[in-house]
Amino acid sequence: MKKILVLATVLLTFSTTVSLAQARFGIRAGLNAARWQGDAAGSLHDLVQLANGAAQMESRRSFHAGGYVALPITSFLTVEPGLYYSQKGYSLRGTFSSNTLDFLNARATVTNRSHYIDLPVLAKVYITEGFHLFAGPQVSYLVYNSVKTRASVLGFSVLNQELDATDNFQKWDVGVTGGLGYKFGNGLNLQAAYDHGLRRLDARNRFDTYNRVVKVSLGYEF
Repeated sequence: MKKILVLATVLLTFSTTVSLAQARFGIRAGLNAARWQGDAAGSLHDLVQLANGAAQMESRRSFHAGGYVALPITSFLTVEPGLYYSQKGYSLRGTFSSNTLDFLNARATVTNRSHYIDLPVLAKVYITEGFHLFAGPQVSYLVYNSVKTRASVLGFSVLNQELDATDNFQKWDVGVTGGLGYKFGNGLNLQAAYDHGLRRLDARNRFDTYNRVVKVSLGYEF
């Protein structure tokens, strides 16, 4: 964690040597496909196996949105600190029945909903005029975490409950993010990224479980 924070500080310090007149502000929003990796995810996989395939783990489909500042260092290198709201977590969906009760069509979904504020500091290298690669450290703050459970029988809802689980998770997460993108001449830009969490999510350090997020987004630079 200390190495990630030091790298972020170095990038930000280096970027302050750039004239503010060269800075460009932008906004960005897009879709997330989030999941967990580690002990908790392994336990969920065991549950899926015990259910004989009747249950399946799914990436939680959500979104992110926020803004950034592009600070050009050279003609091909830009440092980009940002601030984003981002939803993460996972989902488990299943059909629970027996050979004699198949007609009940009992279904259940458990979704962990994690709401984060992400602060990435990216180094962007432009390979051509518009195409670029980027990578950098990211610090995330957990605002709220909940577990939502829904169940239905014969198509009728029998359970719809959401519980606050924020205290069970670490408030801070650190990781690295990277990807590729393309910036058009009119300021529009497309981006695909992968977030790799490096800190355990469990507040009591009982499980080695980490955030993993694939993101695609559309942005505009003013």
